[in-house]
Amino acid sequence: MALPRDEDFGTDIAPPEDGSKDEVPPCVPGQTKTATARVLTREELDKLTGDRVLVSDFKQMKLEKEAQKNWDLFYKRNTTNFFKDRHWTTREFEELKACREFESQRLVLLEAGCGVGNCIFPLLEEDLNVFVYACDFSPRAVEFVKQNPLYRPERCSAFQCDLTRDDLRENVPEGSVDVVTLIFVLSAIHPDKMRLALENISRVLKPGGVVLFRDYGLFDHAMLRFKAGNKLGENFYVRQDGTRSYFFSKELLAELFEAAGLRSAANDYVLRETVNKKEGLCVPRVFLQSKFTKPGQSQSS
Repeated sequence: MALPRDEDFGTDIAPPEDGSKDEVPPCVPGQTKTATARVLTREELDKLTGDRVLVSDFKQMKLEKEAQKNWDLFYKRNTTNFFKDRHWTTREFEELKACREFESQRLVLLEAGCGVGNCIFPLLEEDLNVFVYACDFSPRAVEFVKQNPLYRPERCSAFQCDLTRDDLRENVPEGSVDVVTLIFVLSAIHPDKMRLALENISRVLKPGGVVLFRDYGLFDHAMLRFKAGNKLGENFYVRQDGTRSYFFSKELLAELFEAAGLRSAANDYVLRETVNKKEGLCVPRVFLQSKFTKPGQSQSS
């Protein structure tokens, strides 16, 4: 059975391996943005520093080779029922509205790593003056997008794409995109290939365009719950189903985007506490929520 993913708010989190419920802090509603990483407890620090054995090179090569197949199997098992619709996107990223020069301006958006459309379809319903390019690594996920009753070719163009290898310009005109959303996507890419994905995205972004980013942050609870034998490298792990996840520091994230020619406009940790209802546990969640821009004349200038 695959480990549960918890990108979206409210998803239950697996309990600690020892089943302990001691010293669980009360959960406080809402979230906090901070410039500094979460401070680990002594127990958490001991767990991370003690996990030094990496998955073998042979298995790591196999995981990389079969990355697309593993994500396709994930969507085969879960179809469109796994992730919740992301109605929080416009709340968390006001730039989806604020970047327009005038209210009636048609916004061109690229959802990089669209999954089955949990972000794009709420957005298409809410904003009637947006056109969305939507791509995903998994061909099966793209087919689910195209089968959605809300999918209209005049408002959305979905296609399969490996961001690290396939040139986005084959489906998206160069320099045509106002906003790119990159939400829980970069963490699934091998660290050695992240820059390639960002450079690919940068080519289709307009000068002054914006990349809106949200993903796993360093010391998130999901990182701490991995058992020994799942570590691929520093802050990089594999789930039981073969899909992988990286946990970002804000410093590394800024370096990656800047190396791809994109400038940091906002880059913060988002701290939340989530309840595992089944176990009665309160666990710390850490995400990175960031905004990067492409140098050039801004749309509002």
